[in-house]
Amino acid sequence: MASRPPVPLELVLRIRATLTRLPECYEEDAWTGVRWRVRQATVAHVFGGEDQLFRLTFRAEPDEVLAFRHLGEPYFVVGGNAVGLLLEQLVDWEEVAELLTDSYCLQAPARLVALVDRPEPRD
Repeated sequence: MASRPPVPLELVLRIRATLTRLPECYEEDAWTGVRWRVRQATVAHVFGGEDQLFRLTFRAEPDEVLAFRHLGEPYFVVGGNAVGLLLEQLVDWEEVAELLTDSYCLQAPARLVALVDRPEPRD
């Protein structure tokens, strides 16, 4: 069986830049890779797969889950409101920041969400 590669520091730094600025969001090692949580709820998880590709999972609204399912690769649906993104060479980091902020707002208590300056949706 192939082993999972460690997540490159560059990817962790990019994700960290978005998530650690959010109230009470913290980073920790996961069973593989790195995850970010608010309270005990996971906001995002980045990890390497046995296929040596890197993935980022996060939470989305039900209608967005359906949209990601129809978009297909590089997006994928994990289950429930968990979706993911295959991290390739050409990642739109502004879009990722928006997705991660939305994920945080789904997982965090309302009083913390009220403190978040959410980016305007892009066309």
